[in-house]
Amino acid sequence: MKSKEIITHSAAETKRLGKILAEEILKTKSEGALIIGMEGDLGSGKTSFIQGMAKGLGIKGKITSPTFVILKKYKIPKTVRCLYHIDCYRVQADDLIDLGFKEIAENPQNIIVIEWAERAKKILKNTPRIKFEHLGEDKRKIIL
Repeated sequence: MKSKEIITHSAAETKRLGKILAEEILKTKSEGALIIGMEGDLGSGKTSFIQGMAKGLGIKGKITSPTFVILKKYKIPKTVRCLYHIDCYRVQADDLIDLGFKEIAENPQNIIVIEWAERAKKILKNTPRIKFEHLGEDKRKIIL
């Protein structure tokens, strides 16, 4: 698949892009869990993007990065699906396996979004990636 580069000029635009992606995800069927890896430095827009995705999936409430708890699970309203938000900043691939990642990934109802995916390359070999780059105070480059 050909990558697409998008420049956003605010956190709101980054969230809107995440929302659009999530709405498309809900329209598609998959045989296994949908796993998306996210890469980028601190402050590059990963969490804002996931906040937009959560909104696009119909999830209400505050979405924060699970840096210290590592994994957060959100029920997607009016479906049997769940969004798993994982932050690998403080963990490696083996730690994810210990947290039950394989079981989560086997369920086709799950949407799994992983921040700092480069830290878990061992178990995310063929996972599509979204790359984030900080270009200025509010400006971000997002490569889908």
